[in-house]
Amino acid sequence: MSDRVLVVGAGLVGSLVALYLADRGHRVEIVERHGDPRDRFLTAGRSINLTLCERGFAALDRLGLGEEVRAITVPCYGRVMHGRDGALEAQPYGSRREAIYSVSRRELNRLLLTFALARPNVHCRFEQICLDVDLDRPAVLSKDLASGGVEWIEADRLIGTDGAYSRVRMALQNHRGHRFDLDLEHLDQAYKELRAPVAAVRAAGLDLNALHIWPRGHYMLIAFPNLDGSLTVALHLPYLGNPSHATIRTAADLEALFERDFPDALALLPNLEQEFFANPEASMVTVRCRPWRHHDRALVLGDAAHAIVPSYGQGANCGFEDCSVLADCLDQESTWADAFEAFEEARKPNADAIAQLALEHFQELRELVGDPDFLLRKEIERELNAAAPERFASLYHLVSFTTTPYSEARRRDAEQRGVVDRIVARITGVPREARSSAIAAAVRQVLAWEPQVSFETNLLDRRRHSAVPATLGKVEAHHD
Repeated sequence: MSDRVLVVGAGLVGSLVALYLADRGHRVEIVERHGDPRDRFLTAGRSINLTLCERGFAALDRLGLGEEVRAITVPCYGRVMHGRDGALEAQPYGSRREAIYSVSRRELNRLLLTFALARPNVHCRFEQICLDVDLDRPAVLSKDLASGGVEWIEADRLIGTDGAYSRVRMALQNHRGHRFDLDLEHLDQAYKELRAPVAAVRAAGLDLNALHIWPRGHYMLIAFPNLDGSLTVALHLPYLGNPSHATIRTAADLEALFERDFPDALALLPNLEQEFFANPEASMVTVRCRPWRHHDRALVLGDAAHAIVPSYGQGANCGFEDCSVLADCLDQESTWADAFEAFEEARKPNADAIAQLALEHFQELRELVGDPDFLLRKEIERELNAAAPERFASLYHLVSFTTTPYSEARRRDAEQRGVVDRIVARITGVPREARSSAIAAAVRQVLAWEPQVSFETNLLDRRRHSAVPATLGKVEAHHD
């Protein structure tokens, strides 16, 4: 039976869920506060790059969109770490050409919304401010920014994909019939978006098939490659402290920060001063809440249900996986109420798991990627994976290169840490020049002595690429 479904928010998740619903015969109407992102003169909304990985592409492939999306991405086979002295260290993500894919949020949104609105049963109203939500009807009170007119838009079902500060979630929170739990936690820092133009990137000779990171303890710089050869750069700073957004008030303050901590990045950012002071601080927030649904009437998903910090690159991937799981629940259950309940029960533990993993990974990126003990553990993980790929996969691999549920990946990582701990204990005191052979021997012993340790990774078929960039393919380096 065809239902009228009102989707609040035409972002990445809203566009994709509209496609899944339309392909199941439902009539979908989307309301979006910004203008049409297909209009290339519009700049509203977030523009910082994001990364896609296996679980995101799995959701896109189900709709036949995977290759279309891959065409606008840049594969990144690892990280390049930049030291204060300009030294570079390549850290491949894996030994089997694994890659995450950098993509412009705006370009991805344009593509997905174009596909959604090509469906005859999908329509979108742009420049609509959601003033109120009635979960029981269900309906949204919408104000048209062009005309100033206000009206209630009704439907049979309501889907909230309206982001971390969701109006639909607020209605769930305020509804008298709900005992609503909400944990909204802001990170103690924000980022400023910058851009490294093509000419500057070429002059620096940077690898364009890698993420570039300048880790400096409690702050960092990170750069994502674009198809045109430029880099989208994010400067992460605390709100308070030194350095922080509070202490960078003048051009001289900004220049002193970069000369001290990011000297090799100065040449990449010819418009640093203008962009830093013109662009707003982008906050980062974790949202945990429950319930996500109101009977058979309304549901939130994506950031509206479980916003996470962007450090693991899983925000879009997790949201896309939401859409795929919701489609399965609709196919398997006989009522919308049962489908919504099954969806929440399936996704809530995994949303909580990736939220915590993202917070931990943010600390890892800022503070640990250059730490010798951390790099030693990564070397051991790589050796374990090479010796027994069917039994051992790192947490990063499980999250980024498989569709293993996040909660299961976290559980397996806890088990695997014990194995790594035992190997670290066996090689303590071994001279650095003999460490590689000692690690290999310890790995063989552990795998032989502990046959009960079995890590089934449920790997997807790996997508092969024609070649790994030389700067990452030839470096014997640590990886996540």
